[in-house]
Amino acid sequence: MDGRGAWRDNVIIERLWKSVKYERVYLHASDSVNEARKSIMQYLDWYNRSRPHSQLEEKTPDEAYAVMLPTVQLAA
Repeated sequence: MDGRGAWRDNVIIERLWKSVKYERVYLHASDSVNEARKSIMQYLDWYNRSRPHSQLEEKTPDEAYAVMLPTVQLAA
């Protein structure tokens, strides 16, 4: 496939949702949609702030992203 709808467009998000399903959804039963939503949000917060990623040189996504942000110099 090439262009619109290419498999490589979704590979990153598909990998993320695989992690969400196997590390949170399948291991923790929820009694309601709101409870499931809260559980997934907690997982994503942990995933971005605490879970090191091998593709990011063992940094968390938040750490890797912060390095890319421009620094703002404060007025003296």
